[in-house]
Amino acid sequence: MNDTKSNLPILGAEFSGTAAAEPTGASRMGGCGSMGGTIPLSESSQNKLFESSRRLPSWLRREVPKGNGNQFTHGLLKELRLETVCENAKCPNRMECYSQKTATFMILGNVCTRPCGFCAVSRGRPEALEDDEPQRVAEASARLGLKHVVITSVTRDDLPDGGGEHFYRCVLAVRDRTGAAVEVLTPDFIRHRHGLERVIDAAPEVFNHNMETVPRLYRRVRGPKSEYRWTLELLSRIKERNSAIKTKSGLMLGLGETRDELLECLADLRRHGCDFLTLGQYLQPGPRYLPVVKYVLPEEFEELRLIAKSMGFRKVASGPFVRSSYHARDMAEA
Repeated sequence: MNDTKSNLPILGAEFSGTAAAEPTGASRMGGCGSMGGTIPLSESSQNKLFESSRRLPSWLRREVPKGNGNQFTHGLLKELRLETVCENAKCPNRMECYSQKTATFMILGNVCTRPCGFCAVSRGRPEALEDDEPQRVAEASARLGLKHVVITSVTRDDLPDGGGEHFYRCVLAVRDRTGAAVEVLTPDFIRHRHGLERVIDAAPEVFNHNMETVPRLYRRVRGPKSEYRWTLELLSRIKERNSAIKTKSGLMLGLGETRDELLECLADLRRHGCDFLTLGQYLQPGPRYLPVVKYVLPEEFEELRLIAKSMGFRKVASGPFVRSSYHARDMAEA
């Protein structure tokens, strides 16, 4: 893909203040992941949320979930000293997930070695690994009653294997403690490909690695160390090493991609055996991150879902609040 296509119509639409009908089904799925967001963690923040969200289209405003599940989940994570991508990436669905007593665990610390332009996770020099983290993740999974556990991480370019062995230990600890299915959402391991093989050795039921955006925008969004072709090769390697593992990837929309670029990217994913796909709206987590170029209409997300299904993806979640891991069990069991 080259820059000559940058003059094509950008996917999505400017917000004009007109409310759009909210779609049903998969388009209502929210999620955890790296697409940013600013939904608050407490009901006391509702007024602040309303003021800051007036710039957003109506379909990107959400009510704060009720119930005690939110406090239970938050307290358990604090007790066991566990990080979640829900908190660290400011996922707009985190209160919904917590209220349902689920979360996406983030291992290998809470400081990332990559300066991605879209992600709210802190970047800098990480601390040493905590050897008992696999057991704490397993304990939390058991106490939450999870049947499908999602484990992600920061990128650890400082580690000899990129954290592959730690991923392996976490997957096995959760499986031994709970018998649950395990889904991993990993960094690219581009400098630690033996670490990738170690994660595959753990045989997670689902292996997720996000494409995030189209080739033309790849390094601007994901940083100079990333490679579009390696992302595709990573997905292929998983299937070559263990064909029983389901592979999954996702993209965030609204960064300036064109429709043709997006469809070519989806075709590339299918050519490399990707089973599951998520498409969601990028939301700028703060002023120093990449801006939102367009807000994609809910009905366009639904159209893209149907197109992706026709391309052969086994399951597609497509909608403004879709993220990598939300309702992951539903997708894995489809």
